[in-house]
Amino acid sequence: MFSHSGTFDVAQHFLLSKPAKTLSLAQVFRMSDAEAEKLFAKVRWPETDGAPVCPHCGGLNAYEARRATGALRFRCRACVKDFTLTSGTLFASHKLPLRGYLAAIAIFCNEVKGKSALALSRDLAISYKAAFVLLHKLREAMAEELRGRVVGGEGKVAEVDGGYFGGYVKPANERENRRDRRFAKNQNGKRQVVVVIRERNGHSLPAVFKSESHALDFIRKRVRKGTVINADEAKSWDGLSEHFEMRRINHEEAYSYDDACTNWAEEFFSRMRRAEIGHHHHVAGAYLLRYAQEASWREDHRRLSNGEQVYRVAGLALGRKPSVDFAGYWQRSRAA
Repeated sequence: MFSHSGTFDVAQHFLLSKPAKTLSLAQVFRMSDAEAEKLFAKVRWPETDGAPVCPHCGGLNAYEARRATGALRFRCRACVKDFTLTSGTLFASHKLPLRGYLAAIAIFCNEVKGKSALALSRDLAISYKAAFVLLHKLREAMAEELRGRVVGGEGKVAEVDGGYFGGYVKPANERENRRDRRFAKNQNGKRQVVVVIRERNGHSLPAVFKSESHALDFIRKRVRKGTVINADEAKSWDGLSEHFEMRRINHEEAYSYDDACTNWAEEFFSRMRRAEIGHHHHVAGAYLLRYAQEASWREDHRRLSNGEQVYRVAGLALGRKPSVDFAGYWQRSRAA
């Protein structure tokens, strides 16, 4: 398409457009303590426009009772208990200033494929341990939007696919000592599959299993009746045909044929693989589901501006109780 100047107009990717960039790190670091406090209050208590709500009794009559250090604290007139902006949330007992947490969320959201803990520790001058736990808490917050999610419905289309992660077995040095790692007897048992259900023009939902065939009950429970399911020709998905109309695609012949494809599901795995290879280098074991949930959240919200993503993640974190996975993680009082 020609413009008035006689040059070609090329469609611009959303991430390059002005609407995609509504919050910068410069804006975050220029915030005063009072501005950061006001922002966190509005994110945590949107129903009262930032007015404090006691997490102990639900009282709306609280006043400021700052600590000697100047840190913001509230005291409830109803139950006479103290609380802060982060009491009872994922950020409870926080050590960083509020600006630091807002900056961490902004950095995390700006990286469209993911953010490594090592890089975040350098960006914010914090320890690797602090960055590692903070990033997993943000993934835990993202997972709140996936809790109990059901996709599809009458006349809608969903795609199902699986991708294997972890369990890498290093081949022997000498050729005669090498074994075919495709056979179970030559694997270490740590390999797991991420199965994703992705509704076209809708939401996605990942889960982790030992094999694709173990995911059938999960899919039946999380996909509404009347949904048309697209899958490849792996035998693992054959059992779904009893409950859903199925369209199968043979990837050895085509990626898409007669409206059957799994390209939307493949996009999810493309994002997750790039996060693994480019940022994390090792995504497996007890943490695999959290990384999959992060990839799902990022894929579902890829058309939101970075500012909207930051406030959304902050709201999820402040609306969630202290971490079930990482409270006292390094002290080993909890195991992820």
